[in-house]
Amino acid sequence: MSVLTRDEAQTRARLLDVHHYAIDLDLTRGDETFDSRTAIRFTVRADEGTADTFVEVKPAELRSVTLDGQPLDPTALDENRLALKDLAPGEHELRVEAAMRYSRTGEGMHRFTDPADGETYVYTQLFLDDVQRVYAAFDQPDLKAVFDLTVTAPEGWTVLANGVTEDTGQGRWKAATTPLISTYLVAVAAGPWHSVRTEHRGLPFGIHCRRSLAPHLDTDADELLDVTRACFDRYHEKFDEPYPFDSYDQAFVPEFNAGAMENPGLVTFRDEFVFRSAVTETQRQTRAMVIAHEMAHMWFGDLVTLRWWDDIWLNESFAEYMGYQTTAEATRFTDTWTDFGVTRKAWGYDADQRPSTHPVAPEDVQDTASALLNFDGISYAKGASALRQLVAWLGEKDFLAGINIHFERHRFANASLADFIDSLAAATDRDVHAWADAWLRTTGVDTLVPSVTGDNGSRALTVRRTGERPHRIAVGLYDQDPGDEGLLTPRERLDIDVPQAEPRPIGKLPALVVLNDGDLSYAKIRFDADSFRTLRESLSGLPDPLTRAVVWNALRDAVRDGDLPAATYLDIARAHLPHETDLALVDGVLAFASGQIADRYVTPEQRPAALSTLAELCRDLIRRTEDGDHPGLRLIAVRHRIATAAHPDTIAAWLADGTVPGGPELDPELRWRILTRLAVLGATDEAAIAAELANDPSATGQEGAARCRAALPDTEAKARAWEAMFASDDLSNYLFTATAQGFWQPEQAELVRDYVPRYYPEAVALAARRGPAMADAAGRWAFPAHAVDADTLRLGQECLADADPIPALRRKLTDQLDDLARALRVREAGTA
Repeated sequence: MSVLTRDEAQTRARLLDVHHYAIDLDLTRGDETFDSRTAIRFTVRADEGTADTFVEVKPAELRSVTLDGQPLDPTALDENRLALKDLAPGEHELRVEAAMRYSRTGEGMHRFTDPADGETYVYTQLFLDDVQRVYAAFDQPDLKAVFDLTVTAPEGWTVLANGVTEDTGQGRWKAATTPLISTYLVAVAAGPWHSVRTEHRGLPFGIHCRRSLAPHLDTDADELLDVTRACFDRYHEKFDEPYPFDSYDQAFVPEFNAGAMENPGLVTFRDEFVFRSAVTETQRQTRAMVIAHEMAHMWFGDLVTLRWWDDIWLNESFAEYMGYQTTAEATRFTDTWTDFGVTRKAWGYDADQRPSTHPVAPEDVQDTASALLNFDGISYAKGASALRQLVAWLGEKDFLAGINIHFERHRFANASLADFIDSLAAATDRDVHAWADAWLRTTGVDTLVPSVTGDNGSRALTVRRTGERPHRIAVGLYDQDPGDEGLLTPRERLDIDVPQAEPRPIGKLPALVVLNDGDLSYAKIRFDADSFRTLRESLSGLPDPLTRAVVWNALRDAVRDGDLPAATYLDIARAHLPHETDLALVDGVLAFASGQIADRYVTPEQRPAALSTLAELCRDLIRRTEDGDHPGLRLIAVRHRIATAAHPDTIAAWLADGTVPGGPELDPELRWRILTRLAVLGATDEAAIAAELANDPSATGQEGAARCRAALPDTEAKARAWEAMFASDDLSNYLFTATAQGFWQPEQAELVRDYVPRYYPEAVALAARRGPAMADAAGRWAFPAHAVDADTLRLGQECLADADPIPALRRKLTDQLDDLARALRVREAGTA
């Protein structure tokens, strides 16, 4: 498929003014294809003579095309482009009729049949350039238009769209006309939805899911709608521009690749957010944050849309920042920035230290394939961190004033980084252009290191910086509590601008100096020797969970950089995590300790000891929560105890009894977790997996069974799983991912050794056949991450040099191989 270049988009935007789309979809044409009819009214703005351009469409069959009533040759379609030649200045109408393929990869019009009840659902995911899989379009974000949509659907279905929909009879549905929006924001979700509807501020609100999930949605409906209303009201306090669309529906859809998508008036979410098993308060907080994130997009992205994909940060960084901030301000989840600090921020730091790093606002996004690669930890987590630093530097009042100027200037239009900075500059006397150059146009992570000098009683602090960005940070000074040596008491929090003009006097020597306390900037931090000794003894005695998150992140960074032995990190976790109360911190530390340290950063010979340490830690947490007062903490401990089990006896007994002693009882999610681990350990078989699937025939159950079957330590099971992933295109995106998650296991390294060299050529072929979404899945989940050795690295480097993988897979492999090289360096540092 031809990709759209920035130059082509700019040329077409100068040429065309697109007014209106009338789209008619027929979803009753069978299981493989649907009919799509599109009429586009547009004006050619050429000053003189005639002009040429093209429209994009990717059909199964292009049946007819007419331009101003005159037929065009459908066989002239070149890949996904149909040339429109000799266009005279003035108004034109293009009509396109086609059969379009349903997707099983989460791109275009995705079709899913629920194994729980046989009901079928379809929904669109048109970002970034998958519009052309559903309807013909001038597919670029700055050619906004008004859309009218009609849909023919099977009897018993409900059709949701960007505007209020009306059932006009005989399976026909009509959506209200949209305001000006970009092509990729058009949305349809159709099927026998279970819906909960209400009104707020005179607008219809709705939440929707598959019928088989109805009891679970109903259980959480009040919470979901309360969060939605609270965020909606808070945004109206922040923003002068009112919500710009006629309704607000949130549809939880199956096999969704992203967390959610900000379609105006119809946000789509992955339906794992409809919880069918026990979850922690942090998971509920994450769901609330995603609701707030997507609602922020109604302004950042939908009302004002990027002009070209180099400014994707104008969508995602803002929604990420606003999602966390507004959730903290408007809902019961007031501790969102701790979760951000320990999970999302690490995502940004990791991405920013790879060869594929890019500025938050890159200048070299030449085409749509390149743009798709930038939806990463930099555009989300680093961008949000930069905005948090901007607010700390600028002040929230001026920041919001600049945002509101931006909305007023560019409502229902498009904008760029320069436009946004100009809007901010209109609200402040500070040099925001220089700030943007330092923070948004540069790459990499600065490192801040404290140096305490002087005599006791007259110490001074200097913050050394590796990097070029200015930082406004808080520095926390902590002393040992004289009544309890395990506790640390805050003495003072200093505001310091880095680089400093001169050292900062701090009085007597503190027990601990924490740079970037409060986590308002984006930088790696280190500790002086005295502070590190204090942390080893008293980390859990820090009173603020956000401070503890900054410390844990610093320790994580030091391990990844080879400056802190992995075993020392595990010792600190073993000593302090049993006393931790913040769920996000416990889960984040255990995830890094097991997924990176135990699985990759220690040698195979060291791994049993690492798993034993983590298992003991989890046992301590389970014992500590026996009183039932901390169910979320206990659930996290149980999950990680399952994942780190080196022997099957304990968890097999839990599965047989249907409960962990003292609770919790095993719900489907925990049962599949245990069965997967038993499969890895060779302590279950196909009969047990089939029996569990019979008890839980849901979509999640199907994924659990696929994961378990791929994890069995059996040559035939591995061969079947490999063939399903790479020799056949039958697996949906979710079933592929589940199979890949089960396939590679550190315990089975010898069994799957021969598959490692096969991975690279077969992943390249798969990506070429199945496209970017499956390339991402193959690079993310099917990569042999456990194989930390020079041969795996060499084979991957040869693949990048010689095999020409599509851009989506190339980016994933580049990142995976850099992570692999880092793991090798960490191992070498640990054995030096």
